Amino acid sequence: MPFETDSPADPEFDPSADPGPLTESEEDHHDPFDDLVVAAIDSLPEAFRDRLGSVAIVVEDEPTPYQLESVGAPGLLGLYTGVPRTAYGAENAAAASKITIFRGPHLRQFRSPEALIRGVAETVRHEVAHHFGISDARLEELARERHRH
Repeated sequence: MPFETDSPADPEFDPSADPGPLTESEEDHHDPFDDLVVAAIDSLPEAFRDRLGSVAIVVEDEPTPYQLESVGAPGLLGLYTGVPRTAYGAENAAAASKITIFRGPHLRQFRSPEALIRGVAETVRHEVAHHFGISDARLEELARERHRH
């Protein structure tokens, strides 16, 4: 499953190649937030992880004004773009599916390390749910049901 940060694409990059040890400059730029996103993906049930296919999962610092406007939200922790797998012909869709997790809003909203871990995991699950065709309304309904029990 692809996982990217907001670095530019490199046509020479081979994702299957062993990257070798990090250089000092790469270690200096390592972002622990990326590790939280990877851990959240790894914590998904295998049946869902296996069906993510070619979904690009990326980390960006902040949502753009266009992204905020597209969802009509004043703030945004994550965003799914693409054709949900439940849509007819989704496997042959011209647009690739992409999940974007926004670093800045998470760091501002979730102040403790424990809250940040939970917040990132919840956002990843939420956006993955959209990939599988689950609407915000249904996610809210499921959350209400969980809190009742």
